[in-house]
Amino acid sequence: MIKQLERSNSLRGRGTVIYAAAADLILVLVFAAVGRASHAESNPVLGVAATAWPFVAGAAVGWIVSRAWQAPLRLWPHGVAVWAMTIAAGMVLRLLSGQTAQLPFVVVALIVLAIFLLGHRAVAGRLSRRTKQSSSSGLPD
Repeated sequence: MIKQLERSNSLRGRGTVIYAAAADLILVLVFAAVGRASHAESNPVLGVAATAWPFVAGAAVGWIVSRAWQAPLRLWPHGVAVWAMTIAAGMVLRLLSGQTAQLPFVVVALIVLAIFLLGHRAVAGRLSRRTKQSSSSGLPD
């Protein structure tokens, strides 16, 4: 019985990590896709990929630096570190790859990625806490 409980807890933890990492990736891709939607391109998929890759790499650096897998839904310090590294590394990589990083783009990226990367953690964390509270109280949902 104890081993079964330990196994379900580790799977739930792994599921949370997978959810948070996938949500970060998808939301960075959404950020890039929405940003590129106003540009008439012959291949919009390549345009989204060109815009997204520096931020995807930055998010990966943020996950590694902050060890976000330890508490992937925690806003501070993990979520903030992932967001900050997504922006910082994303902008540096954009510049190094010959893309631009004009001030209006930086401001929009800061705001949108904060809403996306911190917002999904806040919502998921709240839902997770609510689920734990209702299951520990013994009351039906």
